[in-house]
Amino acid sequence: MRVLGINALFHDPAAALLVDGRTVAAAEEERFSRRKHGKRPVPFSAWELPVEAARWCLRKAGLRPGDLDAVAYSYDPGLALPAEEMGLDDPWDHLRQTYARQAPGFLAAALPGLDPARVRFVPHHMAHAASGAFAADAADRSSVLVLDGRGERSSHLAARRRGPALEPLFAQDLPHSLGLVYEELTAHLGFLRSCDEFKVMALASHGTPRMLPELRRHVFPTGDGGFRAAGVRWTDYCPPRAPDEPWTQAHADTAAAAQAALEETLLDLARWLHGRTGDRVLTLAGGVALNCVANARLSREGPFSRVWVQPAAGDAGTALGGALLLAAGAGDEVAPMDGADLGREWSDAELAGWLKSAGVPFDRPADIAATVAGALADNAVVAWFQGRSEYGPRALGHRSLLAHPGHAGNLERLNDVKGREQFRPVAPMVLAERAAEIFDGPLPSPYMLFVHDVRPGWAERIPAVVHVDGTARIQTVDAAREPLVARMLRAFEQRTGLPVVVNTSLNTAGRPMVDDPRDALECFGSTPVDLLAIGPFAVRRGRMFATASAGSGGWSG
Repeated sequence: MRVLGINALFHDPAAALLVDGRTVAAAEEERFSRRKHGKRPVPFSAWELPVEAARWCLRKAGLRPGDLDAVAYSYDPGLALPAEEMGLDDPWDHLRQTYARQAPGFLAAALPGLDPARVRFVPHHMAHAASGAFAADAADRSSVLVLDGRGERSSHLAARRRGPALEPLFAQDLPHSLGLVYEELTAHLGFLRSCDEFKVMALASHGTPRMLPELRRHVFPTGDGGFRAAGVRWTDYCPPRAPDEPWTQAHADTAAAAQAALEETLLDLARWLHGRTGDRVLTLAGGVALNCVANARLSREGPFSRVWVQPAAGDAGTALGGALLLAAGAGDEVAPMDGADLGREWSDAELAGWLKSAGVPFDRPADIAATVAGALADNAVVAWFQGRSEYGPRALGHRSLLAHPGHAGNLERLNDVKGREQFRPVAPMVLAERAAEIFDGPLPSPYMLFVHDVRPGWAERIPAVVHVDGTARIQTVDAAREPLVARMLRAFEQRTGLPVVVNTSLNTAGRPMVDDPRDALECFGSTPVDLLAIGPFAVRRGRMFATASAGSGGWSG
């Protein structure tokens, strides 16, 4: 069965394609349009579809729209209620519902040859749940929690997977929403809601949750699988912050209280769910599941033996989840995700063509991994562009900025390169077999979705990747699956004695992650990055600008 998944209604529009139960391709529209998150989550943008992402997915598989057996649209307007009946202040939400009902026609117009009758509405949270339950490995019998801002009429779903079946167990009705409460605080703290919630999580580490007892009056579990989370007056906790103002201790303490309330509620929901299912494995999806601090506490203190988080846990992941749900329901044996590298890639010849067209000097070293390791050992910042781009918000060794973790100043340096707030941490990548000696937490951690305590003796050796609270959000690297990254890590350790490299996303503030070679060259040319490792080729900043000033360029090796 050939199933195209589409997420479009709120934010992070994306497309994913399954053929006979296997994920062939998945991509977010932002990587094509270069608009962060694809669009803003307002009713007036609900009609915008991930057209370029969908077209690319079809091209990747050699399919035409008419070849599709089904299209999963990850929202069911038939389940929605008027916003006022759900207690939401969203007077234009009816426009969303209108657009959603017309989605089959819009998709048929955008993808000529598609039969609109093949478009099927998939409940939003069921799509989220399937993105976890069916994509996780060894999860035929598992539980799943979904938490986000909102779906059709709820903000949460507890369910269980039994083979090809996904059974809902409980849903929390709106207006109660952990995601919306966290979004409201994000805006109150001067950040962009439905975009910058991770900044609140990072800021929380700089505070103490002294307001938690008061906040528990508004955000708390109800003990029956649900919770209350609505009506928080954030001005009672700290003054609003303008985007260009410095943050204060009151802002950090408020963020810490909100983070603690979220974690407490999540733990209670997991315990309730485990009491119903008795499963060993829990899968997580929904935007709240991108909160790696909460995930780590759930793994550490929760009742499940293993917690697996969908790497595209936000709404983009519902494109994949909707397709998985339809495919499983049709009898396909769906395969778990083998990795998050599901996006675009270019051959060596194509990359060389891009570099020649750009007129930049480049060479092809004998081993790009060794070249990068040497540059990192010399404290260079390296842009790393390799293989297929990642699906989801984390750079996982395909579109990354790399640096030496042993120099504390590299945290400030990288935040300056990216143009972002200095309170935000950067992450370490480490070979899976070395992780346990350096970090304490759930392992393996291939998708950078948990925080780990840094073991004694290591924080002083890798200060650039240690957050203010002594933790690090690690990515473990499986050498069998990522041989090039593994080779670079080993070569770096040979030169420095450190088995860790700084890894942060290859982008600048407010811009999507780099996806194609043009993006990589633009980012490299506009930031103080020393080396671009693009496929097997190396572009060196000094030579690039020296050549540009001399008025020449091209292949040098």
